[in-house]
Amino acid sequence: MLRAFTVGYVTLSARSLLPVNLTLGVLLGVLLVAAAGVVYWFRLSPDSSADRPREIVIAGVRAAAQLATVSLVITWAVTNLAGLAAFLVVMFGVAVRTAGRRLTSNHTWWLTAAPIAAGVVPTVAALLLTGLVPVKGLVLIPISGILIGGALTVTVLAGRRALDELELRRGEVEAAMALGFLDRDARMEIARPVASDALLPGLDQTRTVGLVTLPGAFVGMLLGGASPMMAGAVQLFVLIALMAVQAIAVAVTVELIARRRLFRPVAQAA
Repeated sequence: MLRAFTVGYVTLSARSLLPVNLTLGVLLGVLLVAAAGVVYWFRLSPDSSADRPREIVIAGVRAAAQLATVSLVITWAVTNLAGLAAFLVVMFGVAVRTAGRRLTSNHTWWLTAAPIAAGVVPTVAALLLTGLVPVKGLVLIPISGILIGGALTVTVLAGRRALDELELRRGEVEAAMALGFLDRDARMEIARPVASDALLPGLDQTRTVGLVTLPGAFVGMLLGGASPMMAGAVQLFVLIALMAVQAIAVAVTVELIARRRLFRPVAQAA
């Protein structure tokens, strides 16, 4: 099934893709400026120290540079086992660093490796052991990228919400401990409900797939010539695997925060 996912992407005809020309470059530039302009005009930044318009522009430029680089190295990565391993390690390392930087500025940032790996590694291992996915870069890279990206997103969302809420409701934690709750349990009662909201985007995407949105795997396979049934099967796998990975990531993130393993410096703002 997942081999067809790869074939679908490989056999995409040039006519079904966006042309890489000056018009595309200009349009991308306009959209990037528009995004930054809206954020600036409506002041969509958490505080005066955060320059979100600048962050958006930098993110767009970085994305272009990174995709150009990936385009150059992807051939080596998908045809060489060492290249495949290196590529996956880099993907995971960047995800851990990104999540850690979003949650804290202290030495505990590296612990975000735990929630990301906890869901992704068993899922990818199960795919390999059952033979559904071959040990080939052309399959492993996109599948692993989707799962790592999903785990990264919910780790950041759950972690930020939990840490913010614990800071805001510190008095309730102390009151619960005065009533006999263990420190971990008192913090968990505050952190868990808000952290669970990180699962909502993935849940909503799964509930509305085919009705509101047609995700990338489905569209990619259709453009590649696969049948709607095959495209739907692959997309269903991606969505359900993502929900499993994200649920595990949120659970591990909340546990680390409740046990004070992953925390912010006292003076660090939310």
